[in-house]
Amino acid sequence: MGVSALRFRSSRLFCWLSAVTLLLALAPGTMAAETSAKQAMLVDFETGAVLLEKNPTELMPPASMSKLMTVYMVLERLAEGGLALDDTFAVSERAWRMGGSKMFVELNSRVSVADLLRGIIVQSGNDACIVIAEGLASSEETFAEQMTQKGREIGLTDSVFRNASGWPDPGHYMSARDLVTLSSRLIRDFPEQYRYFSEMSFTYNGIHQGNRNPLLYKDFGADGLKTGHTKASGYGLTASAERQGRRLILVINGLDSVNGRAREAERLLDWGFREFTNSTLFEVGDVVVDAEVWLGDVATVPLVVEHRLLVSLPRSGRADLVVKATYEGPVSAPIHKGTPLGTLSVTTSVGLAARVDLVAGADVDRLGPIRRLGAAVGYLLWGVASQAMEAGAERGS
Repeated sequence: MGVSALRFRSSRLFCWLSAVTLLLALAPGTMAAETSAKQAMLVDFETGAVLLEKNPTELMPPASMSKLMTVYMVLERLAEGGLALDDTFAVSERAWRMGGSKMFVELNSRVSVADLLRGIIVQSGNDACIVIAEGLASSEETFAEQMTQKGREIGLTDSVFRNASGWPDPGHYMSARDLVTLSSRLIRDFPEQYRYFSEMSFTYNGIHQGNRNPLLYKDFGADGLKTGHTKASGYGLTASAERQGRRLILVINGLDSVNGRAREAERLLDWGFREFTNSTLFEVGDVVVDAEVWLGDVATVPLVVEHRLLVSLPRSGRADLVVKATYEGPVSAPIHKGTPLGTLSVTTSVGLAARVDLVAGADVDRLGPIRRLGAAVGYLLWGVASQAMEAGAERGS
């Protein structure tokens, strides 16, 4: 296996990376943020970098934050075409009698999917969740089973749902990491419908209710997602905010009060935007390293990144940025452009920042039979250099 210290073809890239490393090394140190939340996770939406975490996989009662999964189930049905916003569902006595936060649906009435979505997202209506569950499945219990199954499909490895609303149940739990994953999927999978989460208020049945997300009432860049509170869970918030094109997702849970939840969420998001920035290390097609080729018509093949490599880096503090390319070499010809041949990892003092595939940036043909034999003999006698000489001779150089 070969490990390269990155011999850049582009002097622009080499100088740029050197400058970033120097600036990070010379800046004063910064203490990592701490939090009074029992569980917390702060993640950059685009890079996936974890900026802060505290018990991220601990199983916890999510309270109404689990309504995000109910919303996901509805939005997926809408996207698939099996459901429309103007479809209506009947209100059962069970839904009408449901306690806790309510949309105040009327018994035996029919409510549109559009209103039910707002009733869940804006008003946190437990009754609306039951109407949805009974409308989309035979019962809330069946719907909860479907939620758990769908959660596994989209990457929620720690979550089990027993109801559609987050009503207290010892078998109903999520993790902060799963709530981050779910929030990211809602934003990515349903960008047009995500606007519901930033609505400040909703009026139904003559009752006006404001959105319970405290960050929406500040000039803060917040545009979602959901609060939660029960005696067992404490006060929690799954939040997202965007500033200057950069989005962060935050989950906190187990706070002692409404005000404490609001202050902590604002403080941690401010910290994440202030202390970290996103930097492009490589553009699409940039050559990271040249890998040696075995029995090819050229001596090396460029290894490139398929997608722009964006990483989250501390604005201050010593980051000790290390960029490392790893591949199995020499690479046997023939080689087809786009074939994965190695990996590129970026690490800082706070851990792994990114790991992406390196692919062949060009096609490489295999030498003919006679020259393959000559190259093999030459390699046994003199090493890789003879291969390069043979390859060059075949090209007429």
